[in-house]
Amino acid sequence: MKLLNALRSLVFYIGYALTLVLSSVLMTVLGVLTFRKAAQWIGVAWCRLALWWARVVCGIRYEVTGRENIPAGGVLVLAKHESVWETLLLQSLFYPAATVLKRELLWIPFFGWGLRYSDPIAINRAERTNALKAVLRQGADRLRNGRRIVIFPEGTRARPGEALPYSVGGAMLAVRTGVPVVPVALNSGDCWPRGTMIKTPGLIRVIIGRPLDVTDLSAKALNAQVEEWIEAQVRGLRDAALTSLPAPT
Repeated sequence: MKLLNALRSLVFYIGYALTLVLSSVLMTVLGVLTFRKAAQWIGVAWCRLALWWARVVCGIRYEVTGRENIPAGGVLVLAKHESVWETLLLQSLFYPAATVLKRELLWIPFFGWGLRYSDPIAINRAERTNALKAVLRQGADRLRNGRRIVIFPEGTRARPGEALPYSVGGAMLAVRTGVPVVPVALNSGDCWPRGTMIKTPGLIRVIIGRPLDVTDLSAKALNAQVEEWIEAQVRGLRDAALTSLPAPT
């Protein structure tokens, strides 16, 4: 089984890389010609293609609960981060989205070139104070221009079952701008874990919570509320997966 998954993963990455190069070149050309919306549409289309390719080749299916909780207009999405997989899904679910990410990603050939035209908020994580200022300033600007902000408050991918500290920057942006916060829980690390290129067939479950009204909440209280909800949902997803396993014989 491990060998089969490795072969499937290899086939997946070949298609993933080829389509990534093509879409990034198209995004760059369109961006240079000032057709930024068209470039962003190409980016979202590629994300959907990659999700489809992962399902067809690697057997990674997904189920989204709570789509009705996505409000119209500006919103700040705070999501669990276990994999590259959710960076693809959330771009489609919350289009038009601007994601907070580490600036080093913009230096990657092809990928980074196209990524620039998706209007991300690129930060230097080594300079925490400046990074927070960038999130607050650029996040408010993106919201004014009709974008939705996607933030992974853990800052990096967590391993399945691991809970990393949640940064307060996203909650602070929500409190300052007054936009609702939508928490997102998922278990993507079970199929697309960090630290390995081998994918495992299975079902990724995504839960979109109800929008949280930030009125009269401090950033610290909001951040704690989001963290508690997300981690409880993630534990529930994994407990449900364990109980669904066949009993040993």
